[in-house]
Amino acid sequence: MNTQNKKILASILFILISFLCMAQKAPPPPQIVPAPPPGLPIDGGILLGACFAVFYGAKKLLNNK
Repeated sequence: MNTQNKKILASILFILISFLCMAQKAPPPPQIVPAPPPGLPIDGGILLGACFAVFYGAKKLLNNK
C-alpha cells in the first residue's frame, strides 16, 4: 500500500467514524433532586470536635507555660 492509498483510507475511516458518533442518541437529562428542607439539626460530630479543640488548646496553653 502506498502513501496515497493510506491517506485516502484514513480519511474515509475518519469520516465514517464521525458519522457513527453523530448518530448516537443523546443521554436523557439528569433528574432534578429537590433541596432538603431548611432547619435540619447540626450533627453531634461538630459538638464533639469543638470540645476536642477546646481541650487540645487548653492543654497546649498549659504546656507552653
